[in-house]
Amino acid sequence: MSNAKQQAAEIVSILRTRGHEAYFAGGCVRDLLLGREPADYDVATSATPQQVMQIFPQTFAVGEQFGVVLVPQSGATGVPARPGEHGKRSAEVATFRSDVGYSDGRHPDEVRFTKDPSEDVQRRDFTINGMMLDPANNQILDFVGGQEDLKAGVVRAIGDPERRFTEDKLRMLRAVRFAARFDYKIDPATMLAIQHTAPQIHQVSCERVREELTKMLTEGRARPAFELLDTTALLPEVLPEIAKTRP
Repeated sequence: MSNAKQQAAEIVSILRTRGHEAYFAGGCVRDLLLGREPADYDVATSATPQQVMQIFPQTFAVGEQFGVVLVPQSGATGVPARPGEHGKRSAEVATFRSDVGYSDGRHPDEVRFTKDPSEDVQRRDFTINGMMLDPANNQILDFVGGQEDLKAGVVRAIGDPERRFTEDKLRMLRAVRFAARFDYKIDPATMLAIQHTAPQIHQVSCERVREELTKMLTEGRARPAFELLDTTALLPEVLPEIAKTRP
């Protein structure tokens, strides 16, 4: 077990000894099921941010209003982290929540904490990123069909795809990146929703768009990524100069 995985498992264990539910969540579960080593580990829990910060004294409240707290690699034991560690070696601990309203097309207007993990996954982006894992017994919590889509090689929005992309426009680029990275297909309904919503990508900051495009270029699947950008109607929105060169 890698140090990062062991650290995240310790966080889950400690949260549970304090009476809270806790699981690995999101992309790390996807990567573990694919036999890949996750870049980082996220923990989802029924504990509130205040409770998480009380349990782990060395924490960084990077998004407390959204229920997100960073616990450095040494934070679970209470040993102070070295300067800069929280930026490189940390687990993101997020409270189960539901999101209400997305006026800016990127962030929720209001966050409501919940004790129900099945409610939490409904606000996530894609089924393959919507699973949770119990590190104590490797049991998967899958309320959205993520395991089936992972086996089928499909990127599918959770719930109503148009609603998912209206909430957070950056998810459109993430769908393209994941499909290209894993050589997956984009679910037809999800594809239609992206094509319909593509002109709204300009609500996302240039910095975040650039970050997604850079990842597409550097993850070894640049050509299929740009082909998907074209198919999804995102190419003329984010890279109009390249779109104009098409035959």
